[in-house]
Amino acid sequence: MRFRIPAVSAIALVLMAAPVAWGATADGPGDSIPAVLIALAVIMVGAKLGGALAQRAAQPAVLGELLFGVMIGNLALVGLDWFEPLSHLATIHVLAEIGVIILLFEVGLESDLGQMMRVGLSSFLVATLGVVGPFLLGWGVGIWFYPEESEYMHAFLGAILTATSVGITARVLKDINKIDTDESRIILGAAVIDDVLGLLILAVVSGIIQAADAGQSMSSAAILWLIAKAVLFLTGAIVIGRMAYKPLFRVANYLRVHGMLLITSLAACFVTAFVAAKVGLAPIVGAFAAGLVLDEVHYREQPNLGRHSLEEVMEPLVFFLVPIFFVKMGMDVDLATFGRASVLGFALILTLAAIIGKQISSFGVVHRPGVRSNRWIVGLGMVPRGEVGLIFAGIGATLVYQGHKIVLPEVYSAVVIMVILTTLVTPPVLTWSFRKFHRGAAGSRS
Repeated sequence: MRFRIPAVSAIALVLMAAPVAWGATADGPGDSIPAVLIALAVIMVGAKLGGALAQRAAQPAVLGELLFGVMIGNLALVGLDWFEPLSHLATIHVLAEIGVIILLFEVGLESDLGQMMRVGLSSFLVATLGVVGPFLLGWGVGIWFYPEESEYMHAFLGAILTATSVGITARVLKDINKIDTDESRIILGAAVIDDVLGLLILAVVSGIIQAADAGQSMSSAAILWLIAKAVLFLTGAIVIGRMAYKPLFRVANYLRVHGMLLITSLAACFVTAFVAAKVGLAPIVGAFAAGLVLDEVHYREQPNLGRHSLEEVMEPLVFFLVPIFFVKMGMDVDLATFGRASVLGFALILTLAAIIGKQISSFGVVHRPGVRSNRWIVGLGMVPRGEVGLIFAGIGATLVYQGHKIVLPEVYSAVVIMVILTTLVTPPVLTWSFRKFHRGAAGSRS
């Protein structure tokens, strides 16, 4: 109780201050500095408190940030239009886009490239089925509910369902002390491969849609070239990056300037993201590749770069920018669309398809001699979409075909609800499954 009262009071204080600030800065073109400042205050305080409340409820902090965005984005439904100006601030949109680049860079840093190369057959098969199954189911659900829409919309909906949030699953496995089980190794290895395959599918589907909108049809050869381009970019970024970044860090070490570890790493991230955008891929693909490479760079060998790891020096930037992305994603959800029974039914069926699609991945588990991994647990561990699903949905909301958005507002809202539900259901069900099937066994098995 001592936590909740100050938390609610702080949120109320910011909510009351916001309309005063909007009223004082409403005049004049463009984004005024005072408006941006109060917007950042609202987002940062609200996201942090929302995340803290979510964690108190044994849920990932990202859910609290997302739900805070949904709340302030829909206050107009109850007659309060305080935050309407916030949704029109271009500066906040740009910061949110940078936030998602930083997020994928962090995901790359937390992914072990060596582990990706060493994962077993089970992880690869689980990841493959965990992409193919949801993709086909999402495509089918799109055709069922929106037959009048283009096949590009159906395909992108399938691409959204391929996502898996390795961060949320890893957090749950750590919390229940099961990170070293055979199932956990398969889940985490498959989730990393799933991220790479999902990004490739995102690149391919986005490229096809952009070409179609430009009036160009893509042949099978062109599609294969797009896939090859994505693979070549990832491979080239990793190979070239491993050769180029080590000398770069040596130069940074030689300069003996405070903060060079962070600045050098961010420069590598932004340049790689820029190159990805120039070759027709999403910038987040480049950010992810940069994170994978920098995870392999031995910057700790450079004593003048500081005693802290890159993940540690990145934390303040992550805490500042990433919540802006999630709050912005939440604000784009229009709860009014759920006044139609068809949209609510679509959200529920989409969630069911998302869960079933990842359960299909469990058939990729190959039992090792003397060890029988539980397929049910593996399938559940692949269910949460989390931040990755939101990233895919956000990109889809920016794509158009013949003047129409690929991801309609009601579809976007349904996707966010799907992300929330799959993220909410996984921690308790996964915990229950481990307790049921392992029955207090040791956290690791040989």
